[in-house]
Amino acid sequence: MAKDSIISSNKRAYHDFEISDKLEVGIALEGHEVKSIRKNKITLRDTYVRIINEELWLIGCHITPYAQAHLVTTIAPMRDRKLLIHKKQMLRWLGKVKVKGFTILALKMYFTNNRIKLEVGMGKSKKEFDKRRVLKEKEQKREAERGMKNSY
Repeated sequence: MAKDSIISSNKRAYHDFEISDKLEVGIALEGHEVKSIRKNKITLRDTYVRIINEELWLIGCHITPYAQAHLVTTIAPMRDRKLLIHKKQMLRWLGKVKVKGFTILALKMYFTNNRIKLEVGMGKSKKEFDKRRVLKEKEQKREAERGMKNSY
């Protein structure tokens, strides 16, 4: 594996939320889940992070069961997975979530030094008019680039 190769990303999170802070965390996985992730059998769409008993838990992440695992019938693909984070960082994020109303989202999963890491972000929900404004700006930028390309 190449260093920092992205396995999966949650593009919807950037569309629906304004991400203000990011953090790299580890994730507690079982062996068959790691093998499935290596084969890109993971979906981060609609995935979020919840704080339960001062621990971060990944909720809504679907990891397709590894076909060659001998326990295929008992594997839950949507189980909650514990995230590994330093206590000090977790307490800082806990304060922001409770006081300011932020949401913690899973942004992308990638390999770093042959370990699976998850990038989580803290963000506030965008309003509908903000989403439309961003789409309009993207469209204007594309039009300008097309115009520059055709002028040469």
